[in-house]
Amino acid sequence: MVKDMGVQPDDKQHVSVPPRPDETTEDRVLGGRILLRQPRVGYRAGLDAALLAAAVELKPGERALEAGCGAGAALLQTAVRSPGTSLVGLERDSTALGLAHVNIVLNGLGDRIEALHGDVSLRLPALGGGPFDAAFANPPFFDDPNALKTPHPSKRDAWIADGGLGAWTTFLLKVVKENGRITVIHRADRLADLLAGLGEGAGSFRIRPIHPFADEPAKRVLVRAVKTGKAPLVLLPPLVIHEREGAKHTPEAEAILRGEAGLGW
Repeated sequence: MVKDMGVQPDDKQHVSVPPRPDETTEDRVLGGRILLRQPRVGYRAGLDAALLAAAVELKPGERALEAGCGAGAALLQTAVRSPGTSLVGLERDSTALGLAHVNIVLNGLGDRIEALHGDVSLRLPALGGGPFDAAFANPPFFDDPNALKTPHPSKRDAWIADGGLGAWTTFLLKVVKENGRITVIHRADRLADLLAGLGEGAGSFRIRPIHPFADEPAKRVLVRAVKTGKAPLVLLPPLVIHEREGAKHTPEAEAILRGEAGLGW
C-alpha cells in the first residue's frame, strides 16, 4: 500500500497507476538476475541506473533511500547487490511508482524494498525509522526546460528538475544520518554544482569520472559524499564504458553491469 509521504493536501489519496502490459517491455538486468518491467515509450532506465546501483555498496543491516526511484531499476539492483539490507524508493510519478511496485513483487523483494509516493521539492516526508545510512539518486539532468528540446511528456520528470539540482542535494543531506553516505550520478558538466550543493553539509568527496571511450571526455560523474565528512577530496581513476573495437563494453564495465564487480571506491 502507498503511504502518505507528506505530499500536498489534494494528493493525500494518491494511488500508483501502472501502465497496461502492452505499454511495457520486460528486460533482464544485472546479468539476468533482475526482471525489469519498463515503459515501452518514454523514460527507460539503463546504464546510469546500473552504475548508480554498483556505487552504493551497502553493508548488511543498513537502510538506504533512493530519491526518484522511477520504475525501480537502481533500487532493485542495489538490493540484489547488497543482501541483508532494506531500501525505500521515493517517486512522484504515478505510472513509474506503479511499475516500481510491480517490479518489486516480480523479483520477490517485497520484504526488503518499499516504494512510496513523494517529491524531493516538498516538505521532508515522514519516512519512519530515523535517518538512513545511505541515500542515492540520479537527479534530472536539467533545471531549465528551455535548455533542451521539449521532452516527451512521459520523460519530463526524468529530465527536468522543477526545484533545481539544489532541491535534490538538500533532500539527500536531510535524509541521511551523520556520517551517512550520499551517492549521485549526474552529467559531468554539473560536477561543480553537485559539489557546491552537497558541500552545504557533507564532505569527504570521492569522484569517479565515467568516459564513453578512453579518448573522449567524461559524460557522467559518480560522486560520493559523507555527511559532516572532513577528509580531502579524492579524484579516482576513470571508468571507461566502451571499446572502439571488439566487445561492446570494456571488461571492467561489463563486470560492473553484470553485477560481478563494484565501482571500487
